[in-house]
Amino acid sequence: MSDTTATPLLDQVTRPADLKHLSDAQLTQVARELRTETISAVSETGGHLGAGLGVVELTVALHAVFDTPRDKIIWDVSHQCYPHKILTERRDRIRSLRMKDGLSGFTKRSESPYDPFGAAHSSTSISAALGFAVGRDLGGVIPEGLGDAIAVIGDGAMSAGMAYEALNNAGDLKKRLIVILNDNEMSIAPPVGAMSSYLSRLYAEAPFQDFKAAAKGAVSLLPEPFREGAKRAKDMLKGMAVGGTLFENLGFSYLGPINGHDMDQLLPVLRTVQQRATGPILIHIQTQKGKGYGPAEAARDRGHATAKFNVVTGEQKKSPSNAPSYTRVFADSLLTEAAEDDKICAVTAAMPDGTGLDLFAERYPSRCFDVGIAEQHGVTFCAGLAAAGMKPFCAMYSTFLQRGYDQVVHDVAIQRLPVRFAIDRAGLVGADGPTHAGAFDVAFLANLPGFVVMAAADEAELRHMVATAAAHDEGPIAFRYPRGEGRGVEMPERGTPLEIGKGRIIREGSKVALLSFGTRLEEVEKAAEALSAKGITPTIADARFAKPLDRDMILKLAEDHEALITIEEGAVGGFGSHVAQLLADEAVFDKGLKFRSMVLPDIFIDQANPADMYAVAGMNAEQITAKVLDVLGIGDLDAQRA
Repeated sequence: MSDTTATPLLDQVTRPADLKHLSDAQLTQVARELRTETISAVSETGGHLGAGLGVVELTVALHAVFDTPRDKIIWDVSHQCYPHKILTERRDRIRSLRMKDGLSGFTKRSESPYDPFGAAHSSTSISAALGFAVGRDLGGVIPEGLGDAIAVIGDGAMSAGMAYEALNNAGDLKKRLIVILNDNEMSIAPPVGAMSSYLSRLYAEAPFQDFKAAAKGAVSLLPEPFREGAKRAKDMLKGMAVGGTLFENLGFSYLGPINGHDMDQLLPVLRTVQQRATGPILIHIQTQKGKGYGPAEAARDRGHATAKFNVVTGEQKKSPSNAPSYTRVFADSLLTEAAEDDKICAVTAAMPDGTGLDLFAERYPSRCFDVGIAEQHGVTFCAGLAAAGMKPFCAMYSTFLQRGYDQVVHDVAIQRLPVRFAIDRAGLVGADGPTHAGAFDVAFLANLPGFVVMAAADEAELRHMVATAAAHDEGPIAFRYPRGEGRGVEMPERGTPLEIGKGRIIREGSKVALLSFGTRLEEVEKAAEALSAKGITPTIADARFAKPLDRDMILKLAEDHEALITIEEGAVGGFGSHVAQLLADEAVFDKGLKFRSMVLPDIFIDQANPADMYAVAGMNAEQITAKVLDVLGIGDLDAQRA
């Protein structure tokens, strides 16, 4: 395959309506060309490749059978939506995927009427589709109209409790609703849990579907006195066999499993459902993640997320790294601690590779747990482990920990259980955009009584914070760190536990103090260099802790300087707000201190590279420099002189 492969039939399709005029054979050809175009585009942009390749035929079939955007296709998680975007009037921009001012890597309501519901976290599609179905029946009015609601959800996403809450509600309401279970036996990591095993049995026992239909007909042929006994026998058999029983018991009609790459199966089934469905129906399709592209099919994650790559070889174009990633530093540090303490265990929610726990699982398989896409369960599972005398590390991305917040409060914080939260992807993350930004964890954790909240300024500090968390048994403790590479600082062999609630002075200065929390410290130091050229030498401090605050250090900084500026990679309500509360409580503002807090702005920042995103946020060295000059009134003086 080359990236110049022609797509003559796809070239004639600019919108889904164009598919209506094509024969089934031509739709099959469109699917082949759509796969080629998807591979070519992602080779130039990077992104989520495998998931989209797995649903190419389904995407074509859905848009050919249903009437989008009147009918609503809701892609769960939506990292599989690139083929959908190509078919829905966005092919001319598909090579701007995940770039600044380009297409989002996920569905996005503001981007297109063909994206009726935005997503990037899993297991929301059935709930949203049910909302559309009920809204339709209640007379809701939107510009594109309201027709069918179709949720496309993967087997991995089906492991989350929210999916079952929605299925249960939908089965009870009995609205016409279509759920397509895309069973590729893999989400991001290999599947875990009983649902995966259940779906595997469904697939293995597919012939039972035919037998069930025959049995239903056979009962009606029996003489009346025998029918009731035969019906009981059939129901018993149905309960013993698989055949969609779980979904049928939730109130759904069940069809499947069928081959999701075979248009000769997909098209008739979808057409029949579109014409005849009355209540909720679940169509179970089997697909292969990465289908049709050898390098993705051969990859362990089936090409889940890739950098730019060579289409012919599949070789990814990654820049060489001069420093270890923060994720790798966490993983290595945790291994070091676990080697000395057999009570340390680790839990993640379907992200073993992304959190670095795949390394822990290799070394200590009996102490590592992937709970699937189930953050709520994962947090409370850790609470139970802690209550049982273990030392659990709950490793989750900041943006995914949000999904388990009630459990953090109710099951961990109130009971003061020593769960260690390793919060990856803190701050702005780049191409995944606002859905994956780690903006809120400091604010939502530091307001909880008894919680210790830390942020690493560099990779060496992260190693110390892992050791601090391992040694801390007095209650919950969290440490956050960003995506990407460290600074290349000298690394200790092993972390040393930090004194809880104590920061550090990086550089002594005068007039203005810059109090950093997290990895903006590097930008703060760059700003200090620029300020030195103007004769300003700020004091630089690394807070280390948002809770408990280093009261003595902060009050001393306030006493010794005319201005104090906090800098953090988080939303308002976090570290800076806690500092302001301390200063207000201690009547420091009454004495004339100039105080400013640099936080992420009150907007969701669209995807771009992290430097551009932080420029939008106003938190790079240049903006820190400008903030200091403004607070000291030097910017005004320069303007007057000019």
